[in-house]
Amino acid sequence: MVQEIEDFYGVYLLLCLNPKFKGRTYIGYTVNPNRRIKQHNTGTHAGGAYRTSGKGPWEMVLIIHGFPNDVSGLRFEWAWQHPEKSRRLRDVPRKTRKETAFQYRWRVVCNMLRTAPWSRLGLNVRWLKQEYRLDYPDGLEPPLHMPIVFGPVVSKKVTKSQKGSSAMITPQAVSDDGDGLMVLASEDCAVCSSHIQTEETTLTCLRPSCHMRAHIVCLAKCFLEDVTQILPVEGKCPRCDVTLLWSELVRQCKGCYRNLSESVMQPENDRNRVQNVAESDEDSS
Repeated sequence: MVQEIEDFYGVYLLLCLNPKFKGRTYIGYTVNPNRRIKQHNTGTHAGGAYRTSGKGPWEMVLIIHGFPNDVSGLRFEWAWQHPEKSRRLRDVPRKTRKETAFQYRWRVVCNMLRTAPWSRLGLNVRWLKQEYRLDYPDGLEPPLHMPIVFGPVVSKKVTKSQKGSSAMITPQAVSDDGDGLMVLASEDCAVCSSHIQTEETTLTCLRPSCHMRAHIVCLAKCFLEDVTQILPVEGKCPRCDVTLLWSELVRQCKGCYRNLSESVMQPENDRNRVQNVAESDEDSS
């Protein structure tokens, strides 16, 4: 089953299937995985990379996605390509003789997912084809908020109208209360209780029936357990007590999840919901 994801930013790993170059790998960044793998296998004249041109076929086997923007994704790409130059990865052991290039790249990215600032992002580890999947090395499992997912993915652009309306107007601004009555979302911050000004950026609960709305800074402080950190990972909605991933709230603010279903937002299934909320994108298309 192909999953459709809005506002896609991903860093991928290619594996060469050409017997002459078999085992070679390539790391790249993309906002459109299907288009990118076609470019790599077609050649430089189609936009493919010089290092992959004429050495195909290549298989895109792994992609790390969920980055908040292209800058974050490109920085991850560079560090994964050059772990020996990254100050955050200097302690990662170099490739051993027993390791294949594929195994080494996997070990490096496992270390990256446990290293700040990437460890606090709402990333997904996606194996595009399950037969290539590798287990996590002992002691290098990712944080609990980073799910392992399988299968192909299709990127979906968020329209300008969605982006423009998301910062000020939310899907919960006017909603059904369950009795057929329309309810206006609160104009007061759910955390500080002060009135929300029109120009202020706010975040809302992902649960369609919840009318929580809060200043982005207020909600961040509410979610942060460690005062020395700046970026939250997850927290409880101040209104409905559902566990919310910070990255998903930001994605909603940018125009994603406009048709998120209530069924995936039940409080009693918080952990499973956190790991599967992105999959609801496919149902909303």
